[in-house]
Amino acid sequence: MADVNFEEIKNRFIKADLDEKIEIYTTTTGLTVEQFKELLRHYPLQHLDKLERAMA
Repeated sequence: MADVNFEEIKNRFIKADLDEKIEIYTTTTGLTVEQFKELLRHYPLQHLDKLERAMA
């Protein structure tokens, strides 16, 4: 996924369901901290615990 640009990743993330968002967030490499923060802006915060468990 390294050759996919951030805007494409972000657009996929925005359109994804919850499980797909978690998969994208936890398997995408090469993003900056700011880019990961940008993805989190499009993540439903009421499900943040599910993302945290997936990252553990």
